[in-house]
Amino acid sequence: MGQSLKIAIVGDYNFTYNSHHATNLAIDHSAQFLDIDVSYYWTKLNEVVKYRPQQFEQFDGILVAPGPIKNRFFLHGILKEIVGKQIPVLITGEGYRILIEVLINMYQLNGRNEKLISENLVEGEQFEKLIISPHSQAFIKLYENYSNTELTSSRYSLYPQLINALQNDIIDVEAYNHFEDPEIISLKNMLFFVGCGFCPQISSTREIPHPMIYTFIKAADAHSKLKVKK
Repeated sequence: MGQSLKIAIVGDYNFTYNSHHATNLAIDHSAQFLDIDVSYYWTKLNEVVKYRPQQFEQFDGILVAPGPIKNRFFLHGILKEIVGKQIPVLITGEGYRILIEVLINMYQLNGRNEKLISENLVEGEQFEKLIISPHSQAFIKLYENYSNTELTSSRYSLYPQLINALQNDIIDVEAYNHFEDPEIISLKNMLFFVGCGFCPQISSTREIPHPMIYTFIKAADAHSKLKVKK
């Protein structure tokens, strides 16, 4: 058997958070489904923010855990650093909003200093159901045999002009929610760099792993094999 995939889970692990526990299980589900040996490591924000650029290369994939996020400023800096790297990245939950903020700043999309993305529209510490409508062919296929009902504790609305600006050269909208807001996005020209506002980990099971999680693991495996060839 080859060397284990190394997945960094960026977040401050708290065993009392169902979404954090579910993150571990979802990776296990996908690893078993794909018959891939995966080792994952929770890495605290105050540690990752100190990484030198080359330190990210030790990982085959990076998963940004759902919140609560202790230090949004640190995560902002971390995402800014990894946006330009060809390491597979999956961002879930609150990190989705911070990714949008990073892209706004990087591409100078807010010259008038307007509010272009809402605060969290899910009230209180609870999960609400979202109906996902895949938009791209890749995600239509991904959800072909999987329920399009997802659970989320974070939901955001984007200003229409921001969506248009992002779609020009920066992102592809992979799916919308039933409020007609982008719910899954990916960065153009990347092997796998996907952000979603909901928490796919929650609905993953041993029998039916969540397709977004196992597709991320597959991308990490491909990236690992590419590194070996080099």
